[in-house]
Amino acid sequence: MRFKKSIPNMFTLGNLYCGFLSIGFAASGEFKNAAILILIGMMLDSMDGRLARMLNADSVLGKELDSLADIVTFGVAPSFLVYYTYFYQFDLLGFAVAGLFPLFGAFRLARFNVSSDKTGLNYFIGVPITAAGGILALLTLFGNFIPNILTTVVFTALCFLMVSRIRIPSFKEVPLPKYGTIVTAFLGCLLFVIYRGTYEQFPYLIYVAAPLYIAYLSYLFVKGKNRKD
Repeated sequence: MRFKKSIPNMFTLGNLYCGFLSIGFAASGEFKNAAILILIGMMLDSMDGRLARMLNADSVLGKELDSLADIVTFGVAPSFLVYYTYFYQFDLLGFAVAGLFPLFGAFRLARFNVSSDKTGLNYFIGVPITAAGGILALLTLFGNFIPNILTTVVFTALCFLMVSRIRIPSFKEVPLPKYGTIVTAFLGCLLFVIYRGTYEQFPYLIYVAAPLYIAYLSYLFVKGKNRKD
């Protein structure tokens, strides 16, 4: 029983470890690897909460651990990624600006955690840090096709959108995880088509994680459809 309750926390810690590895890859100049690890973190983040509910293993520890993991994987790691790929040319100013992203993200997480009306809503107040970090990872992954100025604009916009009062739909009624579903569902296909023949540039884990996650999404979709029937 105790092991069953720790399973969701293992996924959360896996998410945190992906963030750490992403920072390491970015520092080593392997930016696409770093971006993919953030996306894998999105997969794990979308699964831990649902597993906790399925296993009846919700806990205060798990919720706090999830926030700590999110600030690393979707706050610190993307900011390092953007710094090393573009902001580095602005020296100290670029480093300072890149550091704003986890600051805004941490405030967004803290505000969500203390919100008394966060349950039962069909929307988020401000862009979730998971989505914001995933968008920066995608911009880096396909950076060869995206102007640097666009990355700067999106980076700045996401910082303010995270702490804004704009209502973002949560899609709770959709029988799929709400974080990164579209991104992760098509990730394997995109990598195969666009980067076919260059698999050595990417961590092999993506070729294990993507099919398993797509199978997980398919299971949830079928399960949700059968429940409605």
